Amino acid sequence: MTILPHEKQIFEYEDTIKQVKEQNKNNALWSKDEIKKLEDKLKKLKQKVYSKLSAWDRVLICRHPMRPHTKDYIENICDEVEEIFGDRTFSDDPAIITAFAKIDGRKCVIIGQEKGNDTDSRIYRNFGMPHPEGFRKALRAMKLAEKFNLPIVTLLDTQGAYPGLTAEERGQGWAIAKNLFEMARLETQIIVVLIGEGCSGGALGIGVGDIIGMLEHSYYSVISPEGCASILYKDTSKNAKAAESLKMHSEDLIKFKVVDKIIKEPQGGAHLDPKTTYKNVKSFILASFDSLKNIKGDILVETRYEKFRNMGDFIKLE
Repeated sequence: MTILPHEKQIFEYEDTIKQVKEQNKNNALWSKDEIKKLEDKLKKLKQKVYSKLSAWDRVLICRHPMRPHTKDYIENICDEVEEIFGDRTFSDDPAIITAFAKIDGRKCVIIGQEKGNDTDSRIYRNFGMPHPEGFRKALRAMKLAEKFNLPIVTLLDTQGAYPGLTAEERGQGWAIAKNLFEMARLETQIIVVLIGEGCSGGALGIGVGDIIGMLEHSYYSVISPEGCASILYKDTSKNAKAAESLKMHSEDLIKFKVVDKIIKEPQGGAHLDPKTTYKNVKSFILASFDSLKNIKGDILVETRYEKFRNMGDFIKLE
């Protein structure tokens, strides 16, 4: 089990309480009141630690190997799933999952970046870094959604589009740009959910939407903290400083109107209570369906355009 630096004290305290309870089964050395006091201290410790998380602590939460990924969300919030494979041009890209789905009986097309959860699956999924054919597959699924008047749900979780030579040879930049262009004018509802890392064009390639929600400890940025540190400070060890400077977490991005809704995570992060996280994400998606369902396609496109034009914080110079 991976224990993050800020979690170490909490897990040690939890282990101590567990040992005390085990010992008490055979020999009642601790009273119920004493154990209750220990549990109260643990609760206060959690509140203290989790209320003072740094930007870098939250990046580590976002990257925790047990954090739920796209495949987990699809399995836990969808009633029915029929996966779509291939881009009809080159091949299938396992780094992006596309599927027809039902969520509480509501039909939709779901698209998400998948990192994998063990060595074999991470290699198979290319660690969630899509190739051009992944973006083309996503666009193919989006066009099908528009054709059948189905809402689109995209789940963002990538450290970036694959930067290798083969991806560049097959038009990586063009594929991302094409998706941005086409998503901006799709006449169907698009709901975007940041479930993990949202880095650069790799995330934005499926990230243009009408409503954008973001899990509390996810991040959305033009570059990773390590990449930023290597460029600005010429020192990747300053990643914590870079993470703070990038203003890439939910409470900053909602001020800049980059995201519309912060989706609450369980105390300490989604990896500690995935079921609650699935429930919160599902509620956000269903609420978004309801708020967009009666809006006509041409109005959606116009509103989406205005939404992205108004992102950011600007100062008008006289």
